Amino acid sequence: MRLLLLFLFISCAYGLQLKADRKAHWQTGNPNHGPFYGQPEQVHLSYGGDPSRVIVTWLTFDDTLSTTVEYGESDNLDLSANGNCSLFVDGGQRQTKRYIHRVMLENIKAGVKYYYHVGSEFGWSSIFTFVGLQPRPEGGYRFAVYGDMGNINARSLGKIQKLSQKRDFDMVLHVGDFAYDMYEKEGRFGDEFMRQIEPIAAYIPYMTVVGNHEEAYNFSHYINRFYMPDSDHSLFYSFDIGPVHVVGFSSEFYFYTKYGWDQIGNQWNWLLKDLQKAEKNRKNVPWIVTMAHKPMYCSDFYADDCKLYESIIRTGLPMTHAYGLENLFYKYGVDLELWAHEHSYERMFPVFNRTVYNGTKEPYVDPPAPVHVVTGSAGCQEQVVPFVKYPPPWSAFRSSLYGFSRMQVFNATHLYFEQVSASGDELIDFFWIVKNRHGRPNQKDKLKLAKYGTQIPMNYCHHESHDCSNSL
Repeated sequence: MRLLLLFLFISCAYGLQLKADRKAHWQTGNPNHGPFYGQPEQVHLSYGGDPSRVIVTWLTFDDTLSTTVEYGESDNLDLSANGNCSLFVDGGQRQTKRYIHRVMLENIKAGVKYYYHVGSEFGWSSIFTFVGLQPRPEGGYRFAVYGDMGNINARSLGKIQKLSQKRDFDMVLHVGDFAYDMYEKEGRFGDEFMRQIEPIAAYIPYMTVVGNHEEAYNFSHYINRFYMPDSDHSLFYSFDIGPVHVVGFSSEFYFYTKYGWDQIGNQWNWLLKDLQKAEKNRKNVPWIVTMAHKPMYCSDFYADDCKLYESIIRTGLPMTHAYGLENLFYKYGVDLELWAHEHSYERMFPVFNRTVYNGTKEPYVDPPAPVHVVTGSAGCQEQVVPFVKYPPPWSAFRSSLYGFSRMQVFNATHLYFEQVSASGDELIDFFWIVKNRHGRPNQKDKLKLAKYGTQIPMNYCHHESHDCSNSL
């Protein structure tokens, strides 16, 4: 069911779903005629909302009239499932047509290895495999987490491909910015990117949020190429997996208002309802982790929104402060906030409203405020972003080495996070978040933050060598 509240925003970006009884341009009644370009490519999986469902998506450059996945517990592929196809017309000069195929596989068994291929009588993909999601023996699920990976200089790509095929991860969380950019060269950059991630995404679910590099043509390449659970647009959505509730949303609504303003409020209202629902379920799913592209906090050299005192993402729209997200996430006890955009890795101390919980030896044990991590160093042609020499107090650790993050939510109390180098086996950073209680901050939390926190005032300048008029 299409979300009517976003209809005006995405109606011109979302592809046209094709009718099952349609007639293709190449159909003449002659059995020797078929589609010009019927070979499936760019195969990728996404999580279907619970471990028993897997979404399979791929692309052809012509209408094949059928959308089929053949699969099974052996390479005999004795099961099949059909789905739907939509026509995506690129916004470039050539108006290139792409046919996006999607199939939902259901009743997937936990821990069982499945073989599958996709296509039609006019072309089949290679045979790929995936394993039905189940908790690891040591507990929970393991995620690869990163943003800002392009076609050119995708430094982390090979390592992520290898580890994905070895089942080192259960799922990828790609926190915005793909290909640089997917619309370039009439969309051929997007095609190449999707081919490059196929050795990852054809084996494990590839979960995404939109970044600023997806903005062209009303984010149409992102909306059409990716399909997230319980969403027709993949711009905001959520899912539960084990002990964690993951919330993906768009930071870009706040910056690309040429496509309208209503989507900001629509998303905010959806976030409010989703967090209220997640709050009622914290006994079963205690952790809440959010992901979006542009961060609330950072210490990079460039004067991005995350360096401003009144960051739009944190405090809301100018003057009115409407739809600010920091208060909302704090109120509902979000545990961890994942960001990218800055081409670097940065771990923050727990922080709320620029009050930094850095006055104890164990700031990540029962922290009274959310923890923020920026992980945007997967690799692209724009190179890494330099840090300011003297970091502001919220910055706990920083690295400009290309790499990506791994996260494992073991159980209701322990979450592990690390940053690894794209080259070699270097462990750049790691930390544990330990929480014995999840939920809204109580009076004890507020007192802890006030007693052991550092309040960063509006006129604060972290070092005289920096232009603090741009920093704050």
